[in-house]
Amino acid sequence: MDFSFNDEQQMLLDTTQRFLASEYGFDQRRKLPESDEGWSRGIWKQLGELGLLAIDIPEADGGIAAGPVGVMLVAQAVGHGLLLEPFLSSAIVATRAIVQIASDAQRARWLPALASGERIAVLAHDEAGAGIDFTRIGTRATRDAQGFSLSGSKSVVYHAPMADLYLVSARVDDGSLGLFAVAADAAGITRHALRTVDGQRAADLDFDKVRLDADARLGADVGDALASVIDCAIAALCAETFGVLDRILKATIEYSRARKQFGTPIGSFQALQHRMADMLIQFEQARSMMYLATERCSDADAGARRASISGAKALIGQAARFIGQQAVQLHGGMGMTDELDVSHCFKRLLAFELRMGTTDEHLEIYRRGLQAE
Repeated sequence: MDFSFNDEQQMLLDTTQRFLASEYGFDQRRKLPESDEGWSRGIWKQLGELGLLAIDIPEADGGIAAGPVGVMLVAQAVGHGLLLEPFLSSAIVATRAIVQIASDAQRARWLPALASGERIAVLAHDEAGAGIDFTRIGTRATRDAQGFSLSGSKSVVYHAPMADLYLVSARVDDGSLGLFAVAADAAGITRHALRTVDGQRAADLDFDKVRLDADARLGADVGDALASVIDCAIAALCAETFGVLDRILKATIEYSRARKQFGTPIGSFQALQHRMADMLIQFEQARSMMYLATERCSDADAGARRASISGAKALIGQAARFIGQQAVQLHGGMGMTDELDVSHCFKRLLAFELRMGTTDEHLEIYRRGLQAE
């Protein structure tokens, strides 16, 4: 794989990094989790103005079509900035679902508003008890003369409290898997807001006979397309997490040079140097797996794609746990205080291990993929 970046890709990365460094510093970001909304509408609007919310939208639909590598680079910068705004949920996952599944009329209706930041959409797919099996869907969409009646529940939908549009997966009468565009303020929806361990906003959603027009359905049987969307979402999540790993590792190295014990920087102690070397090895392995997941996003073989991306998610999950724990220990007791960004990075890494399937669940998918070869 050649992952040398061209001028446009490098400019995309540099633009994102500069913006977040100047407008989304630690002090500004630290205030957001305790605010009423838990995120910044101003930052979201600026991301739209920079074109970053349109990176995964084709040029024909008004986007910049940055491709998997462009998505990886921006997601990496977003992770490094510990962004609380719904970049992954809306600009990557929901947008890709619309691009791959929706009709031309539906794309024209939703994509421009998503690209500008005027609207936010999230994919409501995960259900309690389903685990990593993305095909276990209990939500039902019953067809009638007016369209559909939607009933069921979705679990821990990231950024649902701030979304205008839910893309809800449901089984229809013939057993096929459908995807439905549901307005967030539609009658029959109950939203149970919650915070994730890393301070992001999410919600459990209950749908009780929500009335939908026939044109609310995206595509026909969307099982294969939705699997592709979820795989690419996991790859982008891996890239975002690599950005967090980069931040926590740099913070730990800097601290080891500044913190003195017995009149000597603790970074000069051989035992701690060995520990940080182990962290660096895990970090570089995570980088390689991030590249692998990005490259496999375009794989037409669904089984091979899922196995490779699950392998990347599992290994990066292991790296996240090791590097996060070592970073906190090297900082001592202050490593878990709110005043240091190390604690915020650690919580983000913990959330990664639980989001879109745990490390153990993805290891099992990877194992099954190896057996199938």
